[in-house]
Amino acid sequence: MVEVNMIQAINMCLAQEMERDKNIVVFGEDVGKNGGVFRVTDGLQAKFTEKRVFDTPLAESGIMGVAVGMAFAGMRPVPEIQFDGFTFLAYNQINAHAARMRNRTRGKYHMPIVLRFPYGGGVRALELHAEPVEGMYANIPGITIVIPSGPYEAKGLLASCLEYDDPVLFCEHKRLYRAFKEEVPEERYTIPLSQCRVAREGSDVTIVTWGAMVRICENAANELAQEGIKCEIIDVRTIKPLDDKTIINSVKKTGRLVIVQEAMQSFSASSEIAARVCEKAILSLKAPIKRVTGFDVPVPLPKLEEYFLPNERRVKSAVRDIIKY
Repeated sequence: MVEVNMIQAINMCLAQEMERDKNIVVFGEDVGKNGGVFRVTDGLQAKFTEKRVFDTPLAESGIMGVAVGMAFAGMRPVPEIQFDGFTFLAYNQINAHAARMRNRTRGKYHMPIVLRFPYGGGVRALELHAEPVEGMYANIPGITIVIPSGPYEAKGLLASCLEYDDPVLFCEHKRLYRAFKEEVPEERYTIPLSQCRVAREGSDVTIVTWGAMVRICENAANELAQEGIKCEIIDVRTIKPLDDKTIINSVKKTGRLVIVQEAMQSFSASSEIAARVCEKAILSLKAPIKRVTGFDVPVPLPKLEEYFLPNERRVKSAVRDIIKY
């Protein structure tokens, strides 16, 4: 075991997987010599040469288009987009080509692409540098969306993504990059996709969340425990395909549900989770479902960013409300 932060865990995984599979190629803006804007790919070009880790022009549509072409040719491309908001420029390649290719060719071609990008807010970045985009992409058939909540999760989930035969958006929350360290096995391991993790067991209320919000919810649950409220926290991990079975089973046990997400509320991942719980476990609910989310506005610039992001106070308030219902 080695104690690392999330950047180090992802870097370790990329190096191990590139050793294991010679078809894996990493590329994007400044990922080579500079090691990426957050230094996630630091040292990979020196180890694997410019043939397998290389810089690209500042053209996100081109980066994703190259990935589609490489996947056609039997390679396993790992493109990086510098920031979440810049993925909008690659949207056509993601939706119209990468996501549809297996269906378009009736299974003849797969698209084993892992599109990595820093995701989410909380680091006082500029506009289009703090976008929680999972809901926007979750509506696309053929896309898998993975959001790790820490170093151990990131390494194991990324290893699974890199042997997966369909396109994955691997969203790395920038607030978690250097937030904390935890023990991670040095050897290769995988964490199954589309399988939630019960991050904390409880009996009074289920909190469903993902990414950086997992730590927010854990902090809130610790404080609520002092009031005698036992929260069960579900770390979704894979937004799509969604493991709703784990969520439903937890709700049937606790009878209450709070969904916490950083993204805007309307037409979001939280909306889908709430709908599925209503369809499959509404008679188990002792109170209406509560959602703690960002607001339906563009992510604010640094001065107002903290007012947009969900925090422990808002999570605790939602839990207390449905406990009292």
